[in-house]
Amino acid sequence: MDQKRRLPWKELVVQPSGLSEPGDLVVDDGALAHAANQGWWSDYEDLGIGPLIGLENQADRISSYESCVIPWMFQTEDYARAVIRGYIPDIDDRVLADRVKARIRRQELLTSDSAPDFLALVEESALRRIVGGSQVMRLQLKRMAEVAATVPSITLRVVPLQAGAHPGLDNTFTLLEFGSARPATVYVENAIGTFYLEEADIVGRYQEVLRFLRSEDWALEPKRSLERIEQIAYSPDFS
Repeated sequence: MDQKRRLPWKELVVQPSGLSEPGDLVVDDGALAHAANQGWWSDYEDLGIGPLIGLENQADRISSYESCVIPWMFQTEDYARAVIRGYIPDIDDRVLADRVKARIRRQELLTSDSAPDFLALVEESALRRIVGGSQVMRLQLKRMAEVAATVPSITLRVVPLQAGAHPGLDNTFTLLEFGSARPATVYVENAIGTFYLEEADIVGRYQEVLRFLRSEDWALEPKRSLERIEQIAYSPDFS
């Protein structure tokens, strides 16, 4: 246990759905350090997500839910640049260029021989948010549809505005699963930091949210999701 650190409950802003009792969250620092320093991403120390990229390259399955932005796996350079600049308005141009380069390189995992299965659940509101201007968004949505339609490892499902309130509404997270190699890990990022959650009960809460969102009552099926993206891309909002 000497390689584990405990995060007090009060440090977390994003709380797992349905979890109401205080408790400690356990993160394995040794495993994260190993994941952070075993590939190209170790050249981008200021990126802050080296452990996440390392875990992505070890995972058998990655499931993510995004409520505000297009997921990293679909992002164009222009969209990524605008998103990062939006998050950090005073970011140095050199650091911004490095982060965009790393984000695009991260996408190489999608078509590698060891690509995990990806499930991307995205709020329709993220598709309609104009980031970087109308032209950037139109090209971004076209790119998103192209990747979803042609990369076998990816399943993309849009959570439509009509879904209203649902169990994932106040969470943006990524669930990484590794088969029997190691416990599943939930990655959560917010304004105060990044968190890698492995406690079984907490991971189970996020898995429950994903089960809800995967049902037809909440998320559109892949084919209808692509149709919705195309409809939005050619809407007057992006003219």
